[in-house]
Amino acid sequence: MAVRGVFGGSVGDTGTTAFLEQDRTEPTLSPVHGLRKLLLRERSEADLARRRFRLRQGHCRVVVEGAERSYLFGFNAAVSREVCKIDEMSPEQRSFAYEGAGAACTVLDLLTMTRGRRLHELLAGPAQLHPHAVHVGAGRGYALLRLRPMWGVRQTHPLFRWLAVDGFGFQWSLARADRMVGERTMPDLLTRAHCAIFDQGLGRLLWYHECASPDDVAARIASFPAGRRGDLWSGVGFAATHTGGANADELWWLTDHAAADGFRAHLAQGCAFAVSAGLQAGTLPGHVAQAAPILAGAEPDEAGAWAEGALIELGHVPHTHEDFQSWRAHTRRAWARGRRR
Repeated sequence: MAVRGVFGGSVGDTGTTAFLEQDRTEPTLSPVHGLRKLLLRERSEADLARRRFRLRQGHCRVVVEGAERSYLFGFNAAVSREVCKIDEMSPEQRSFAYEGAGAACTVLDLLTMTRGRRLHELLAGPAQLHPHAVHVGAGRGYALLRLRPMWGVRQTHPLFRWLAVDGFGFQWSLARADRMVGERTMPDLLTRAHCAIFDQGLGRLLWYHECASPDDVAARIASFPAGRRGDLWSGVGFAATHTGGANADELWWLTDHAAADGFRAHLAQGCAFAVSAGLQAGTLPGHVAQAAPILAGAEPDEAGAWAEGALIELGHVPHTHEDFQSWRAHTRRAWARGRRR
C-alpha cells in the first residue's frame, strides 16, 4: 500500500506509464523512516502528462522532465540526509538536484523552526558552488508550505535571497497552472515589490509548461499584459539556457519572438544569468554553451561577465528589491553595449 505524502502524490507507487519505466540514472538513496518519509516526493511528479502541460515527444520532453526529476532526487536526498549523493550525478544535473535540496532544507527548517540552519549548512558545504540553485529552491520550499518567501532566507546571500521569490513563482505556478498560466492571476501572498521577480519564476515555468516550444511560449506570453511580459521573457531566457530542450533553430525562433515583442534584452539578461550560474558551478553543459551565442549574442564567458560586472557595478552591499532589479537592468545595458560594438 502506498503512503500519502504531505504535499500530495504517494510514496511507494509503482506506476505503469512509459515515463515511470524509464531507466533511473540517479544514485540510490537509503530508506527513510518516521516523519521524514512523509516528506519524500514521488518521481512521477515530473511527468508533464500528469500535470496536463503541453506535450511534445522527443528530446525536449526528456530534457524538461529530466531536470525536474533531478530536482526531486535532490529534495529526497536532503530529506534522507544524503545530500552528498548529489555529487554522484552527472555534472549537468547537479544544479537541479541542489535546487531540490534547497527546497527540502527550507521545508525542514520551517517545520522545525530552526531559523534556516539546514539551508545555511547546505550553502556553506556541498552546495557552495550552486548558490543560485539553492536560493531558487528555497523559494520552492516556501511555496510548498504556502508561505510568503523571504522570512527564512534573510540571513543568506543579501541579494541572492531575492531569487527565492523566483523559485516561489515557479513552484506556485507549477501547482496552480490553470490559474497562474491560464487565468494569469497573481497570488495574494506577494507584495508589489515581489511581483516582477515572481513573474521571472513564472517565465521559467512557461518553458516547462509549453515543453520548450518557442512558438507556444511566445503565444502564451503574448496573452499576458505588456507590463508583465519583460519579466516573463527574462525567466524564459534563463530556462531555455539553463534547462535546455530546444535545438539551435528553435533558439533562433525564440530570439525572433522576443525581439518582435520588444523584449529582446530581457531574454538576453535571463540567458546571461543562467550562464553566470553555470560558470560559477564550474561546469558549463553543452546546451548552455550553444544557447549563449544565440540568446545573448555572445560567447558564454562574455555573457557571464555581464551579470558579474553588473553586480559589481552596484557599488555597495546590494540587498534590496531595487538592487536586484538594478542588477537585471545593468545586465541588459551590458548586452546593449555589446551589440553596439
